[in-house]
Amino acid sequence: MKPDVLTCVALAVASLVSVVSGDRRSGRRKHKEVFLGENSKFKFGGRIDYKLKKQDSTKTLLIKSEQLLRIEEHDFAMRPGFGGAAIPVGIDVQVESIDSISEVNMDFTMTLYLRHYWKDERLSFPSRTNQSRTFDSRLVKKIWVPDVFFVHSKRSFIHDTTMENIMLRVYPDGNILYSVRVTVTALCSMDFSSFPLDTQNCSLELESYAYNENDLMLYWKNGNDSLRTDEIVLSQFFIEHFHPSSGLAFYSSTGWYNRLFINFILRRHIFFFMLQTYFPTMLMVVLSWVSFWIDRRAVPARVSLGITTVLTMSTIITGVSSSMPQVSYVKAVDIYLWTSFLFVFLSVIEYAAVNYCTTLEEMRKMKRGKLPSTFNASQAMAFDGCFHDNDIELTPFPRMTPTLTSDPLTTPTPLQDLRPSEGTRLRRQRSVRENVDLLVSNSYMIDSYSRVAFPLSYLLFNTIYWSLYS
Repeated sequence: MKPDVLTCVALAVASLVSVVSGDRRSGRRKHKEVFLGENSKFKFGGRIDYKLKKQDSTKTLLIKSEQLLRIEEHDFAMRPGFGGAAIPVGIDVQVESIDSISEVNMDFTMTLYLRHYWKDERLSFPSRTNQSRTFDSRLVKKIWVPDVFFVHSKRSFIHDTTMENIMLRVYPDGNILYSVRVTVTALCSMDFSSFPLDTQNCSLELESYAYNENDLMLYWKNGNDSLRTDEIVLSQFFIEHFHPSSGLAFYSSTGWYNRLFINFILRRHIFFFMLQTYFPTMLMVVLSWVSFWIDRRAVPARVSLGITTVLTMSTIITGVSSSMPQVSYVKAVDIYLWTSFLFVFLSVIEYAAVNYCTTLEEMRKMKRGKLPSTFNASQAMAFDGCFHDNDIELTPFPRMTPTLTSDPLTTPTPLQDLRPSEGTRLRRQRSVRENVDLLVSNSYMIDSYSRVAFPLSYLLFNTIYWSLYS
């Protein structure tokens, strides 16, 4: 009897000791977990442990949203109202910026907010407060959205910093707002016939890729107010007008599609090209006229001045052509540059003509013996290109003695026999050859005429040019 009692007492004591030690161990474990949690929170700046992270409600809320919208119950590979009338999709655009316009590539780069509006009753949900729900790109991939693309686009992307710039807003009645922030580089067919005094019409075109007009109808949500722009400032252009429009596009294999247009008109700043192209060209042309006032015997001065202006004009033309597309028609700046180059080139040719005529004049006088063998032509030249009278021995004309009688009214004189007969001209015009001989014998007249003819001709050209292209 006693051993049984002792055995029971020993078992009771052992169980009591195990319970006490277990409580101490569990308490230590709990204190350790609390200490680690507080330590991790202090050490890592608010980072929670694995158990708290496992109870995060983000994924749970997403699952609840999917259950609320009944995403698993519908086939969102099909458009809303499949088999019925075309679904209307409204478009609203806000242009944030026009980043660049390239004449060489004939394109422009634009950043914009593209918003879509449509109704999908499959996503309707009950709500007491009638408040909408907003989601990001994770839910967009699980529902149907319009497949709008940019026609004639070269490159485009959706911004993804810090997350993809996509917003989806679902209303209780099934109305949906889908907004994306996009940068697109699109083609703009430019006409450079009036460059740089030109105005360009560019457009960004939107269209559904898969759904024709029988399945999807694109339209501007608020008419002309559907296109809004921020304050846009460009370096080389004025933006004169932004306006939306719509139309239809036909493809032979798939049919008619609705197409929306974002049209804008660009007018180029002229002041940059005035400083870089027109003013230097005018100065080179005026500089070429300086040679008309330089002594025709100063061959090195006049030749070097003419060659310098010709090479400078060639450099200006090359620089303008390198920054422009290789088009097959003549631009307005080409007309101005090549006409100015022609004026500079003619000033060089003018001195060649003056020098040649001066040489012929001297050779003729040498043959006639009017110039002594010791004559120094460089010393006998005035600044305006004329010979000094005291340096040249010219044969004077013979004087005619009067043969009048005491009574000239009654007594005939030999001069009466020289009276011209009826039908003859009193003054004979000089022929072309005589005019050429006159210029050869008076070569300084070419410079005198050029001083007036060249500026007047260039002034007339500028008047016609700016009146046509301004």
